[in-house]
Amino acid sequence: MRPGLAAAAAVIAVVTSIHAAMWLSLRPEVSAPNITDRFQSLSFAPFSRDMSPEGEAPTNAAQIRSDMQVVAPYTRGVRTYSSTNGKELIAPIAGEQGIRVTAGAWLNRQSDKDTGEIIPKAKAANDREIAGVIEVARQNRNVQAVVVGNETLLRGDMSDDELAELIRSVKRQVNVPVTSGEIWNTWLDHPKVASSVDFILAHILPYWEDVPADKVVDYTIDAYNRLRAAYPGKRIVIGEFGWPSHGYNRGASVPDPLAQAMIIRDFVARADALGIEYNIIEAFDLPKKQNEGSVGQYWGVFDADRDLKFPLSGPIYDHTYNQTTILALLLGVLFTLPLLRMRELTMSQGLVLAGAANGVAAWLAMVVDYWLNHYVTGGDYVTLALSVVMLVPLVFVLLYRIEEMAAIAFGSGPRRLIDARKAAVVPTVPSRFPKVSIHVPAYREPPEMLKQTIDALAALEYPNFEAIIIINNTPDPAMVEPVREYCAALGERFKFINAEKVAGFKAGALRIALDATAPDAEIIGVIDADYVVTPDWLKELVPVFDDPTVGLVQAPQDHRDADRSLLHEAMNAEYAGFFDIGMVQRNEDDAIVVHGTMCLIRRAAMLEAGNWSSDTICEDTDLGLTIAENGWKTHYTRKRYGYGLLPDSFEAFKKQRHRWAYGGFQIIKKHWRKFLPNRSRLTTAQKRHFVLGWISWLGSESVGAVMAIASLAFVPFVLLFGVSVPAHVLTLPILITFLVYLMHFVSLYRLRVETTPMRMLGAAVAASAVQYTVAKAVLDGFRYKDLAFARTAKGNNWLAGAARSFPALPEATLGGLLLLAGIALLVLNNWPGVALTKNDWRHIREINLYGIALMVQSLPFVAAALIGAFEPSRFNQVAFWRALGAKLSLAPRRPGLTPPPAVAD
Repeated sequence: MRPGLAAAAAVIAVVTSIHAAMWLSLRPEVSAPNITDRFQSLSFAPFSRDMSPEGEAPTNAAQIRSDMQVVAPYTRGVRTYSSTNGKELIAPIAGEQGIRVTAGAWLNRQSDKDTGEIIPKAKAANDREIAGVIEVARQNRNVQAVVVGNETLLRGDMSDDELAELIRSVKRQVNVPVTSGEIWNTWLDHPKVASSVDFILAHILPYWEDVPADKVVDYTIDAYNRLRAAYPGKRIVIGEFGWPSHGYNRGASVPDPLAQAMIIRDFVARADALGIEYNIIEAFDLPKKQNEGSVGQYWGVFDADRDLKFPLSGPIYDHTYNQTTILALLLGVLFTLPLLRMRELTMSQGLVLAGAANGVAAWLAMVVDYWLNHYVTGGDYVTLALSVVMLVPLVFVLLYRIEEMAAIAFGSGPRRLIDARKAAVVPTVPSRFPKVSIHVPAYREPPEMLKQTIDALAALEYPNFEAIIIINNTPDPAMVEPVREYCAALGERFKFINAEKVAGFKAGALRIALDATAPDAEIIGVIDADYVVTPDWLKELVPVFDDPTVGLVQAPQDHRDADRSLLHEAMNAEYAGFFDIGMVQRNEDDAIVVHGTMCLIRRAAMLEAGNWSSDTICEDTDLGLTIAENGWKTHYTRKRYGYGLLPDSFEAFKKQRHRWAYGGFQIIKKHWRKFLPNRSRLTTAQKRHFVLGWISWLGSESVGAVMAIASLAFVPFVLLFGVSVPAHVLTLPILITFLVYLMHFVSLYRLRVETTPMRMLGAAVAASAVQYTVAKAVLDGFRYKDLAFARTAKGNNWLAGAARSFPALPEATLGGLLLLAGIALLVLNNWPGVALTKNDWRHIREINLYGIALMVQSLPFVAAALIGAFEPSRFNQVAFWRALGAKLSLAPRRPGLTPPPAVAD
């Protein structure tokens, strides 16, 4: 067994054991008094999973009878809330099981709030309810009480006098006690109604009063005793008591399955011991109950499938915990199996990778558990879709970035770089000098810039090369003739071509250059028109081609004008991250991304690949991938052999990134079949790098932008309808992905990129500022088959000029909305006395996390807006900061700060 395989197996075993131990140690189990007898009463709403209790759908006898058979072994009575639309059948069917009934009549507002005029339709509905409950009480001997209205005073649907008169009217027509159901403190505020009822039916629901779970029962008993003190001698019945198993917290009140079980069992034991009459709300979960926000569905003792949600005796435990644990462990093992294929895995590297894989596995298992234990209705389908479609790609990105961090921080270091291999692979003195043909395509480039490029080529320390300068589609003689004359003065080694009406963008020009290449040229070199190469470029890299299997050698891009402004410094540092981090790691598996400058290509490999292609606007990456697909080796060096010019402006920077991303999307569409088994000579490692690289760049940026827009669009649904925002399903992954991105960026820049902390910060801002641009490029890839090649303005080109309009208006708009929405949610959710919606939020953790996630998602768009606003200001000019530094250094010292004179020894 190879050492790497043994280390991987050991790592998997150790981390899996730790993972299992964590799940076992965290297994929740609580205890509470046993319920030795049946409940006194349960609120009974015989609605199936797909029926809404808020609608007018009639309840059928079969459904009632089936549900009554479910609750009969567990309760001595039931409470109803309506006596029409089939609810009048509940009492006789309950009688079949020997169950007592507290029959209710639902009342709505029947008069206009402003004018006091009767609303005929509402009055008729109330009259039907009253007639129905009277009939139910008269016809069924098991009806023990009548409840006229439910929280009618709380809603303000009737006045004290109206409700009291209605109660007295019903009392005259039935032979059982009559009352009304109200919140316990409502009874304290309405003594007139209290005097009209035969007994007080008080709702005590501590969840709605922000009471923590461990104080619920004490709070309930105290509220009951306050009612007894206020109305001595009056019979007091707790008409509603319960606790939701899922949903938003409300301040200190946190819904939880174990808390629900513990609270109800403790309360029942205490109530029975104290002789308190009670009714538990409610028998069944109601998935379609939407009028109480996220908790409305989860008050049942039974779930919607009519299964008891918790045991009534013995220990209380999470009945799905074991299944979730097994799923998490299986996924953890599955995600860590690729470690077995890693050639040189260090122990620390393996522990990081295995730990991350098991962490993702645990999260996925909890997501599955969440959806298996929650009802998916209405807006929850949106949440489910977002969690599956949007967040699954982020898992791959997350693991890919952690893998890169682990490889660089704890791995064995790069071994395939030309720099590291030079002594062993490349001879000190070349044995031969194969001819190199250097192609320099130029489109409307400033002649003075091209002359600098040509001068650098003329200074190459390599005896056998030619340079072909091809200007294409440039009708202005002032941009053509000076270059022609300059090439002629340098002799026959420099060939000049002025090609007009060239089709196929840059690739078309390079095809013409290849046709004009000397027959004996073995290697083609390509540089952009703005690149000044170092004299040793060919001397040091051409010998790599002594290996006949090498098809391409790539050197990094770098730039010589970073000091033009702070924005240019940031852009240069951002580019450096790709060339010093990503390319170095990809090179270890021969999976580099070829870019169209500073590359050397074996002519035979180029011709086998079909020459430069114009069916993508990233012809360089396209050609490089094709060469790799044909089985040629590629090599990379991180040594700089050439320096070009940065994009003139932020607008040009965005256009360049759009072109790269759009071209990348075209390449995916063109090459995806080559990634299928046995369709090319790409290795598994190469395929993996390319696929995950595309996902990490195009996928994560696109998903991030779409997720931000979806999150913003989700805000009204949260505000108005209380749609669920489950933290560990949606918001926490967003926040964790952001934190991993920060760790990835900072750690790898510190380890691999030679830059300062301020430049690194600028690189981070520049990188995040093009998220919208990349996402738009991917969208354009779906929308448009072929977009024109967009040239990047460089070298103070007069075509670019200064941006006349704000270059980041879409980003500023979206980022501003996200930032404001996040701040608004945080402020309103935590502002004392503020009720955001009918759900009356109170410091909901999910809303706070959602607000933070919105603010985090705004950062890339805000970064673009800040760059757009910062670019034209004097603060972007290096000269301003230098002048400021000079002024500060020359400023007179304040009195008292002058150092003391030196004292001679």
